[in-house]
Amino acid sequence: VSPRYHRSMAMTLRLDAEAEATLARLAQEQGTSKQQVIVSLIREAGSREGHESRLRQIADRVKQRDAELLERLSQ
Repeated sequence: VSPRYHRSMAMTLRLDAEAEATLARLAQEQGTSKQQVIVSLIREAGSREGHESRLRQIADRVKQRDAELLERLSQ
């Protein structure tokens, strides 16, 4: 098996007409392929998810650390 085969994964993506039109429009506007639009969106979603997870962790630490202060402020 070619090493190139293991660097990427092929898949079929079924879209309704509206999603297909949106994807085609995005690709046209960005001057890129539909595949690249999808890959970019997946990477952005993954990055955003990681960022949101870090924010939740920080908020949880602040809530624990400052629980007494937050309680007093809420009164």
